Amino acid sequence: MNIALIGFGVVGQGFVEALHKKSMQLQDEHSFSAQVVAVTTRSRGALYHPDGLDLQALLETGGGPLADYPDTDGLQRDLSTMQIITESNAHVIVELAYSNLETGQPAIDHVKAAFNASKHVVLANKGPVALAFAELNALAAEKGVQFLYEATVMAGTPSLQLAQQAMRGTTIFSVRGILNGTTNYILTRMEAGMPYAAALAESQEKGYAEADPTADVDGWDAAGKVLILAGALFGKTLTFDDMDVQGIAHLMPEDIETAAAAGERYKLIAEATPDGGSVKPVRLPVSNPLAGVGGATNAITLSTDLMGDVTLIGAGAGKLETGFAILSDILLIHDRTK
Repeated sequence: MNIALIGFGVVGQGFVEALHKKSMQLQDEHSFSAQVVAVTTRSRGALYHPDGLDLQALLETGGGPLADYPDTDGLQRDLSTMQIITESNAHVIVELAYSNLETGQPAIDHVKAAFNASKHVVLANKGPVALAFAELNALAAEKGVQFLYEATVMAGTPSLQLAQQAMRGTTIFSVRGILNGTTNYILTRMEAGMPYAAALAESQEKGYAEADPTADVDGWDAAGKVLILAGALFGKTLTFDDMDVQGIAHLMPEDIETAAAAGERYKLIAEATPDGGSVKPVRLPVSNPLAGVGGATNAITLSTDLMGDVTLIGAGAGKLETGFAILSDILLIHDRTK
């Protein structure tokens, strides 16, 4: 299987590292072998070799300029992203660029171009799935290609595959969970007595929150994941305007203390149902599985008719974790198309 990466930041490097480390195991256990034939970035250059790139040499660029990758016969450095999508010999396009939750561009155009070129697409980029799920899903079906996006919700923790595959035959009534690690970390630290501003600053120091944390603390990152869940699990097309979205910046230490005195904890809960979605701080009894999830960890509870509530807890971010989600989706394409 030939793979082209759009973007080569932390997630792309995590995927290449996982593929490099696991190549023999994947061949032995799954009869799967793959090569990365192309990498394209917005500002650090592009690489294309139809016979595959050297994964170790690619990792040694360290996310820096791709000009540092050694020259070899047949290597091309001057192709545009669209040329790589449409003209390369890649079977799978992996969209790892920055998530634009306002327009979804240019990633939506990348995905459409790949489908029209009869290529499968795997995404860690939330924008296209959140904003154009129905359109892209229909186009993928029309072109007979796969459209997978496990990494867009809970990184490498398989929330979508759990719901879409392992739980086939049961009816899912709702999905609710902790889908933003930054806000969960802040709330956990506030419960330990730290003021909001100090907890936010600490989360930025640890790399959980961006320099501009608005998308996290105001609930918009989690809201984007609600849009994805609504489309993927319920066939529901939502927009941000359809949802009640609230963040955590208004919570004070006394709010946290009042909840604790009542045997409860505040969590920023994202919820999707067949009727809509929301993101807001909720006081949960400490007996609720979601209440016990601390730090930057994510969790999701699926409420069903046959299984009752099923809760999945795991990493919501991370280099290798998210890289694994990409690998998992590619293996699923391998199984479906071999």
